[in-house]
Amino acid sequence: MPNRIAADALSIRKQIREAEAVTDEAMAACAKLKQTMLRARQNPDVNVDAGQKAMMRLMQAEHQGLAMSTSLLRVHEELNRLSREYMGPGDGAETELTPTAEYPVELASVD
Repeated sequence: MPNRIAADALSIRKQIREAEAVTDEAMAACAKLKQTMLRARQNPDVNVDAGQKAMMRLMQAEHQGLAMSTSLLRVHEELNRLSREYMGPGDGAETELTPTAEYPVELASVD
């Protein structure tokens, strides 16, 4: 039984870190997109308000990505607790996750 717990723990460790990395990559991609959108609208032939609604929607997506990242950190924190409970004191593989971030404030709705 302990071998199965250890094998499951290794699999979970790998997958939570992958999920966290994917979330970070999505947030980085949104940041790059926002930068490109802002540069495009600096063109003198484009109205200064062009793409404003798209920009607001992108900001909402970024907010949701940050909330997802925060939730995944909390999942990771709980998994660390379970690891200590079922496998004993750390083997040095735990990830330090303090302090725990709070959820960001809600953004206004975009029509």
